[in-house]
Amino acid sequence: MSLPPIHNLQQLKAYDEARPSFPGEHWLVLGAGLALLMASRRSRSFVARTAGSALGSALLYRAASGRDGLAKALPYLAGARRFTAPP
Repeated sequence: MSLPPIHNLQQLKAYDEARPSFPGEHWLVLGAGLALLMASRRSRSFVARTAGSALGSALLYRAASGRDGLAKALPYLAGARRFTAPP
C-alpha cells in the first residue's frame, strides 16, 4: 500500500481523520506524552527541556482531544460525574 506524500498540515490532518484508529490509541499517546515530560525534566539542556515539554504537552493534548480521545471516554471512567457537565 503506497501512501501519497504529505506536503502540509491540512493534508496531515485529513490523513489522520481518514485512517482507522486502534483501540486504546489515546491511552498510548497519553503514556508517551507523560514519559516524554518526565524524561525532559531530567535533561540539563534548556533546549531539550523546552522541546520535551512542548512535545509532551502536545501529546497530552492529542490524547485528550483526539477523535477517540480521553474526553470522549471520560463519562465511562469511575468518578467522572464531577467532570462532566449536567444535562
